[in-house]
Amino acid sequence: MYLEEIGALSVVAFDKTGTLTEGKPQVTDIVPIDGIPDKEFLSIASAIESRSEHPLAEAIVKSAKEHGAEISSISAFETIPGKGARATIQGKNYQIGNLRLFTEQAIDAKRVEDEISRLQNEGKTVMVLGDDERIFGLISVADVLRENSGQAINKLKKAGIKKVIMLTGDNESTAHAIATKAGVDDFRADLLPEDKVDAIKKLLVKYGKVAMVGDGVNDAPAMAVSTVGIAMGAAGTDTALETADIALMADDLTKLAYAVKLSRKTLGIIKQNIALALIIKGLILLMVVPGWLTLWLAVAGDMGSSLLVTLNGMRLLRVKHED
Repeated sequence: MYLEEIGALSVVAFDKTGTLTEGKPQVTDIVPIDGIPDKEFLSIASAIESRSEHPLAEAIVKSAKEHGAEISSISAFETIPGKGARATIQGKNYQIGNLRLFTEQAIDAKRVEDEISRLQNEGKTVMVLGDDERIFGLISVADVLRENSGQAINKLKKAGIKKVIMLTGDNESTAHAIATKAGVDDFRADLLPEDKVDAIKKLLVKYGKVAMVGDGVNDAPAMAVSTVGIAMGAAGTDTALETADIALMADDLTKLAYAVKLSRKTLGIIKQNIALALIIKGLILLMVVPGWLTLWLAVAGDMGSSLLVTLNGMRLLRVKHED
């Protein structure tokens, strides 16, 4: 079923982090405010992120270790999908995530807005750290585009995909920078998991057949409603892999275009085989009327049709993956 569906796709939607990008971001800027030392700042941030599976969290924990910051034990950890996470450290509540996490709680962000804009315009993802009342500072993280992302998107377009779109929870500026580098036709930024679902539903109404390619928990709902859900096999979370219809075990995005081409070739050969079988059976039936059909001719016709469709099907062996 999914082999057939992938050949009929009109649109492919990609997640950004861990899909179009390597998913191995590095901390580039630590901007504490109110005089908080870098180590203390990183210690709080890494303590919360130590419970998260997101690639950005791994980058913060790694940076904390490199700076010699102590990762404290936490309690009451809570993930907030599409926004960030909260935790209690030594009896005090802290939270880290995007700016929306804080503005929705009416926490003043005016003093960091300019710095956030500057970092985002450089194509960086900015994480805000604070408590229930104020912001302590910022951590910016930069991810690298996968080496073959641009090549994969070009191949998809050559294979007949009408539109390639990027869906991400990142801010507009960072999303625009990555989208431009990758060569996608369009992008949607600042999306929560439910926003990605809505985006896929709208694409389905407009284009009919849409695939969602992702790697994380946030992508799973969108993958579930898409025509074909495709997960990054090695980098993907268990939730994404369980939800997906197809998994790219080598995380090679160029395999998508190959799958589309193979599917369309397979469907073409199936139609050819049906036509061949019907024509041969029809000829055999026509030979019955004048009495020309013998037992041996009927056997030869039946075996011949089987051999023809088998040999025609073997043409699929010639469909190669282009590096």
